[in-house]
Amino acid sequence: MGFENPTPIQEKSIPVFLETQRDILGLAQTGTGKTAAFGLPLLQLLDFNQKQTQALIICPTRELCMQISRDLTNYSKNINGVRIVSVYGGASINQQVDDLRRGAHIIVATPGRLIDLMSRRAVNIKTISYVVLDEADEMLNMGFREDIESILSFTPETKRVCLFSATMPKEIRSIANQYMNDPVEVSVGKANSSNQNIAHEYAVVHAKDKLSALKRILDFHSENFYGIIFCTTKHETQDISDKLIKDGYNADCLHGDLSQSQREKVMNRFRHHAIKILLATDVAARGIDVSGLTHVIHYHLPDDIENYTHRSGRTARAGKTGTSIALLNVREFYRLREIEKLTNIKFNRVLIPSAMEVRDKKVIAFIDTINSTEIEETFFDDHVEKHLKPLLDLDKDVLLKKMLSLELIRFNADYLNAPDLNVQEKARGERQEGGNETYGAAKGTRLFISVGQKDGLNVGSLKEFIHEVAAIPFKNMYRVDVKGVYSFVNVDEEYMDAMMSKVHGSNYGGRKVRIEVSGNERAGGRSRSSSDRPRSGGGNGGRRSDRGNDYGRSSGKRSNNQSGGSSNRRRYRSETSR
Repeated sequence: MGFENPTPIQEKSIPVFLETQRDILGLAQTGTGKTAAFGLPLLQLLDFNQKQTQALIICPTRELCMQISRDLTNYSKNINGVRIVSVYGGASINQQVDDLRRGAHIIVATPGRLIDLMSRRAVNIKTISYVVLDEADEMLNMGFREDIESILSFTPETKRVCLFSATMPKEIRSIANQYMNDPVEVSVGKANSSNQNIAHEYAVVHAKDKLSALKRILDFHSENFYGIIFCTTKHETQDISDKLIKDGYNADCLHGDLSQSQREKVMNRFRHHAIKILLATDVAARGIDVSGLTHVIHYHLPDDIENYTHRSGRTARAGKTGTSIALLNVREFYRLREIEKLTNIKFNRVLIPSAMEVRDKKVIAFIDTINSTEIEETFFDDHVEKHLKPLLDLDKDVLLKKMLSLELIRFNADYLNAPDLNVQEKARGERQEGGNETYGAAKGTRLFISVGQKDGLNVGSLKEFIHEVAAIPFKNMYRVDVKGVYSFVNVDEEYMDAMMSKVHGSNYGGRKVRIEVSGNERAGGRSRSSSDRPRSGGGNGGRRSDRGNDYGRSSGKRSNNQSGGSSNRRRYRSETSR
């Protein structure tokens, strides 16, 4: 398979796996060779003459599940009788039941589908000797903690547990303390740190110019770009992908609305370089393991800061180098500083290339390609020479200009006359604490909206929801502040009727959306103190009291779920394992 030397995590983990009986708690970034770190010793230790299941590997997504199964199959191709079965959502559960009944030495599973199979009594994990939890922090982020604990409760007390995680939050420590026995801690790099082979860069543009800036980056690096562009929502992923394809870019997208067969088709084309640009959501991209990626672009920074490490770790795998570029608008800059503090990453600012710079680089690359191409005389038989005659009759200058025009067809007058897209960063003292979108005097009318983070919303997706329902331009929404179960946004007066007639009374994620004017706040008015949370009572008749009671009930109901909420877990599963 081309392996010559073990990676650091393999060098540290494999001897512990083989020479001791202790559990292993591993801290290692994505792309450091974790599958071989646990897969190779498992294949050495299992007894394939026995029929019962001996090892269970649990991972967060179907893509990672399939990748681990493929790797284990490759590792074991010279071992007779090895049966590896992968079970994940989006595929036929009946087929998976049949595969399990024929016997499985190793089961690779996503939590949701494994729970389903256990409830059908189609799988027996009471005989296993080894449990591997891969990408454990991702499984917690996706709301799978209860499922993991339920699964582990059906396994023998005597099993060995191997847990790998790219970050080490308190929840991981809690699981380790509860289900692992005096584990050996194996660490490669620092907690929350990033791969040292990744160059972390950022560019600052106006929000309205993000797509144009993205195209400039893709055009400038077109000769060697092979990467993933991360978007916030499924709609945004599909929308940007469609626009890039329409403009001639070699792109496709991956998100939770695609069927399993569609996802596999996209990934196969991406792995084989049939497409070079993959647009993806965080959830859909978890578990993607594609070698040779040169770039990761963050169209928006992730909502969960720790996800930046997982995103950027898609490039610079197996000792190679790569580039991670955050495409920021001026209101996202504070979050970059939070990532720097958490991950110990130093970001370097880069400028979006000008249209002329992009064109000039394209010309140079085209000329270099022609100069470096060797003439293959065998192509030029009499028939080809006959067809070439109209070109040979052209003046040399005309022929070269025609060829170059074909190469530069995208660089029309509108492209070349486009302005500089870079904007100046605001001084550190000008940025608002806490990340609210507030710059200068307040604009528009402040509105209370009865959905928030618990409904899966962030600043970008709330704006997108309002835009889709009421056709309000993004530029006419200000000071978006998304909290736990409610949000605030300022809109221009001309769009108030649309907000109240279309967004008010609509549904988001099964919840009815309610909108009210936040007190008497108008443009330039004073903000509410503390968190702007509605209070019961006050001078707004009975309505304010009702609103406070509504949110009291909602908050109380949701606070019972400390691990992210069953609604969140169901929503994530719909995009991943279910």
